[in-house]
Amino acid sequence: MTTANQITPGMTLNIDGKIFRVESSVKVTAPKGTPFIKTKLRNLITDETIEKNFKLDQTVQEVSLLERNLEFLYPEGKEYLFLDIGNLEQVLVPAGILSDKVDYLKEGIQVKAMFYGETIFAVELPQFLEIMVVKTEGAESGEEATKKGVLETGAKIDVPLFIESGDVIKVDTQTNEYIQRV
Repeated sequence: MTTANQITPGMTLNIDGKIFRVESSVKVTAPKGTPFIKTKLRNLITDETIEKNFKLDQTVQEVSLLERNLEFLYPEGKEYLFLDIGNLEQVLVPAGILSDKVDYLKEGIQVKAMFYGETIFAVELPQFLEIMVVKTEGAESGEEATKKGVLETGAKIDVPLFIESGDVIKVDTQTNEYIQRV
């Protein structure tokens, strides 16, 4: 157990059976009254941010998340099947955990997954992926000479006019931006 005055950003806490990552923590000392720790916490399942205050000597349960490498196999219903590279077990990941990351999933993509026990809380894609363009749509008018490119994974991003169907491009998965033709 950890006391509230030891809470720092980046820690992972179990509060009432829910897992939160500490986004910020500040010690507040009022002229009248007792000092306390004011925190911003992000729920790792719902991605909702809340503010919570703790007394300085209040105990909190710090938890450590286990990072595992997974390889994407295929979608299965409303979930996605991955292979745990470390122990070769199959892992079903709910669509809600992946959210918009599903736009970049194709067979063989390796991701980092954060687990608490057997529950998965977050999936992190590699920052850059090489993905084939399967279709391009009309050019946009304006100063920037771009058009929509539909990737083999289903994602749609802006690509330069010289990109054609069949080209393999490098994409930044965090900003959804074209980087270069490969």
